[in-house]
Amino acid sequence: MSAAEITPVVFVVDDDPAIRAGVDSLLRSMGMRVHTFASGAEFLQHTFEDVPSCLILDVRLQGESGLDFQVRLTEMKVPLPIVFVSGHGDIAMSVKAMKAGALDFLVKPYREQDLLDAVTLALQKDARRREAGKTSSQLQARHKTLTAREQEVMALAVTGLMNKQIAAEIGLSEITVKIHRGHAMKKMQARTFADLVRMSQALEGR
Repeated sequence: MSAAEITPVVFVVDDDPAIRAGVDSLLRSMGMRVHTFASGAEFLQHTFEDVPSCLILDVRLQGESGLDFQVRLTEMKVPLPIVFVSGHGDIAMSVKAMKAGALDFLVKPYREQDLLDAVTLALQKDARRREAGKTSSQLQARHKTLTAREQEVMALAVTGLMNKQIAAEIGLSEITVKIHRGHAMKKMQARTFADLVRMSQALEGR
């Protein structure tokens, strides 16, 4: 994968061409890749890459407002961190945006450094989300390689039951339980029993 393919991407949705050009120039000067759009509809036609990304979104767009578009993205399960910008920001508007999950709300004219700081935090947040998603997918894939009995033994083991207790619970010999437990540890790539417990909790979404 080339450097360009893994460089974070910042999306900008603003119906003011001058604003789009200014933000594009600022972010590119910091080595970021930028894609600008005049509307939310135009943004949704874009093909998204699997790299850390964020969205700089103007509150007052022609047609669908930025706040309404934020709601639509949530309904579409598009998890991009959003940094709102507005030339007409007020407290009620910013509170609504932040409650709906926006990462920051900047009022024009904002300091360039404030925008850069907000974008940096947004990209870091998205990078963490993507990494967590990959880890979760890997755990689920490993768990699926376990036999039904290994999954059963693992589920009982992580509750704190000893091998002999698990054996009595499911009607197996203690040595058979020990073998299943060992297979589960190996297939889940757990170095310690504590690792296995943490993996089980992650699989359950805790």
